[in-house]
Amino acid sequence: MATASPSHENEEEYVLLDLDDVYGQVDIPQNAPYVLSGLDTLNPTLVIDNKLKLIGEYKETIGTCFVFSESESTPVAHEETGPSEVNLFSGKFVVDPKQSPTKQVKPIARLQKILKFRVVSEADTEDTTAKVASF
Repeated sequence: MATASPSHENEEEYVLLDLDDVYGQVDIPQNAPYVLSGLDTLNPTLVIDNKLKLIGEYKETIGTCFVFSESESTPVAHEETGPSEVNLFSGKFVVDPKQSPTKQVKPIARLQKILKFRVVSEADTEDTTAKVASF
């Protein structure tokens, strides 16, 4: 008798949605509503703004991909100390004006799959219709 391990029941899996092939073909409005369905199938679908239908295909990554979050970081302040007899900045913090803005990067997730999307073509629609009609 085989039983499922409790640790595998709630295991999370992250997937990267790759829309690179789509951006050159269509204009996707910023903050447009979308519906992502069929994640447990070979070809999930993504409908954007109730108009644009995309079909996806899973691609395995080579090795492990990491996803990072990027945020602005505050400039590094240095406390002025030193042997100077007349140290005007003693006990004060100075920010280097030549220091370029910095970013703070934090890892968010590790993933093994990429879901690459493309625009649904008429051939895709005909194939689906033919498969449904044949049953």
